[in-house]
Amino acid sequence: MPKSAQPRELPARLLTDPEMIDACRVRDFSRVFRLVKKQAGIYPSMIARLCDLTPSRVGEVIAGERRLQHMDVVERIADGLRIPGHMLGLARRTWETPSSLTVTEREPAAESPALLPEQHKPVDLPGSDVDSILALTSATDPSPSTLKALRASIEDYWRRDDQHGGETLRPAVVGQLRYVVGLLGESRSRTLKNDLCGVAAELARLTGWTHFDARQYNQARAYFTQALQLAKEVDDRPFMANVLACMSLQATYQDKPTDALAFVQAAQDAARADNGGTARVHSMLAMREAFAHASLGSRAATHAAISEAHRQFEQIRSDDADPTWVSYFDEPKLIVDTGIAHGQLGEAAAAEPLIADAMRRELGTNQRGRAFHAFWLARTQLQLGKLDQACHTATAALEHASAVASERLAGHLREFYGQLTPYRGESATAAFEARLREVLPA
Repeated sequence: MPKSAQPRELPARLLTDPEMIDACRVRDFSRVFRLVKKQAGIYPSMIARLCDLTPSRVGEVIAGERRLQHMDVVERIADGLRIPGHMLGLARRTWETPSSLTVTEREPAAESPALLPEQHKPVDLPGSDVDSILALTSATDPSPSTLKALRASIEDYWRRDDQHGGETLRPAVVGQLRYVVGLLGESRSRTLKNDLCGVAAELARLTGWTHFDARQYNQARAYFTQALQLAKEVDDRPFMANVLACMSLQATYQDKPTDALAFVQAAQDAARADNGGTARVHSMLAMREAFAHASLGSRAATHAAISEAHRQFEQIRSDDADPTWVSYFDEPKLIVDTGIAHGQLGEAAAAEPLIADAMRRELGTNQRGRAFHAFWLARTQLQLGKLDQACHTATAALEHASAVASERLAGHLREFYGQLTPYRGESATAAFEARLREVLPA
């Protein structure tokens, strides 16, 4: 960003102005831009540079001829104008952390640029306008191999998300999503458009998932909604069920159990609309329903949903045409989710052996899943008064947790750590805390 377009803090009087607060709340950027111009002296041309928008687009917004709703644009405006995330319904922005709490590199003195080592000079990348020009020279239609490569990259993204978390993947995933959505905007055959819609829906769900795992719930919901819209374009009911199941799980984390139940019931309706759906899909959705009922504290409904999940799982046949996105839901996953549902109800005695059994069966490289399950097991052991076992289990979970960037996972760690407060003087707790400081230093 050129020096003339560096972000600057908006005046406190503007950020506390009731009109500005209301305009941000409803994302009325026509009012926001006018207020920024009037009270901060930031004119439309500068707004355009700060927010990576065209001057004509900013002018149309101010004139009320265009509304800005896409999440990536809202985020650019928040970051470009330094509007705190909560005012626009976003997660806390990285720049909101006070500078006194961050370590930053000093800028080299202006009079001695030659002292900057060659390897520290920023790489000069082409701008987005160059990318747009070069895109004109690409093939008219993506080839079957291009679509195959896109799907293969999505599978790889999911594997890497399981292993390390999605924070570093997100820029690449969003870039591919924009690329595919751009292809959809051009005139193409119906078959190719359907294929591209399917790929875009998968990328939007993955993007939503990475935001959800980072506990950035507003962004996650926006991308999940985009995935639903894309899947609806091609009437892919099973995939709509998949996205709704993700939204149901997010709602349980947001402590919105009624929303969670509504989403999963809509998912079940969508799955049934697809020639009845497969048994594995219905089993997974029944477990999500169990989570929602458990969050509501409905014991009988939770047990009924668990029973349905197991009944459906027993109906699975080797020749079922399961969607690829549900292949993760195997027997160990069914068992561990059953244990977690019991744990949500406070039924630790029923939960502990189930989670422990599933963890013994788990294979693969899903570091985040192993850590999640270990923390759930530790929590149930602690509820049963097994302090030594709980701390031993949680210590093992740290090894997996340290390899994954996941704010959701960090939340489970913080919750377990808080539950140890009454046992701070015990040797098992002290040993766990010592290992915690080694593996996850402050």
